[in-house]
Amino acid sequence: MAKRPTFLAVIPARCGSKGLPGKNIMPLHGKPLIAWSIDAALSSRYISDTVVSSDCEEILSVARKYNALALKRPKELALDSSPSEPLITHAIESLEKEGRFYDFVVLLQPTSPLRDSKDIDNAIESMLNKRGNASISVYEPSHSPFKAFVTKENGFLKGIVDDDKPFMRRQDLPSVYLTNGAIYIVSTEMFLKTQRLFTDKTVPYVMPIEKSIDIDTIDDFEVAEKALEKSDRT
Repeated sequence: MAKRPTFLAVIPARCGSKGLPGKNIMPLHGKPLIAWSIDAALSSRYISDTVVSSDCEEILSVARKYNALALKRPKELALDSSPSEPLITHAIESLEKEGRFYDFVVLLQPTSPLRDSKDIDNAIESMLNKRGNASISVYEPSHSPFKAFVTKENGFLKGIVDDDKPFMRRQDLPSVYLTNGAIYIVSTEMFLKTQRLFTDKTVPYVMPIEKSIDIDTIDDFEVAEKALEKSDRT
């Protein structure tokens, strides 16, 4: 019988936030923003461990309260310019030192509170069923970028792909997807080799645009609050 793969959820949460200071622990529909991602990970049927990586003790305290592992992130990995990949590596290597090893790592941004455990599990199952080694959650934009224009050096317009597609019917254009930042899954072995969340076998997990909000402003908070009020999540 094949061994069931193991999954580590990594939730990154810095102290600083230029757009909305302290947003990761701001109250949203009865609990801190980051708690929605922690609860989603802990409710997953596949995720073995959930770790919050932060340079902020207040955030780590909230993580412990909601039963996640709390990992203090080095300051050099918590700058405005810090990408996600090094902090994921730090989380993987820190847990390996404790004897914890995982086949896959799942990055869950705390700013995507409408993503739930069903989304995580469905993304994992789709990836495994299609024999992929990575998955990214996406949504289909209301306007296809194939219909966009750019300007040439002489200042005249040209189609971003070619000059015919801007005038084609939407239903005749290829399906196009944008990342929503909610779920990134990748083989741990592949990630440590490449330091990339994207591979040549990345399976898309399509989410509705209504669940694809990425909180960056107070207006985003209000939209998420209303969405959660209508849902059955508590």
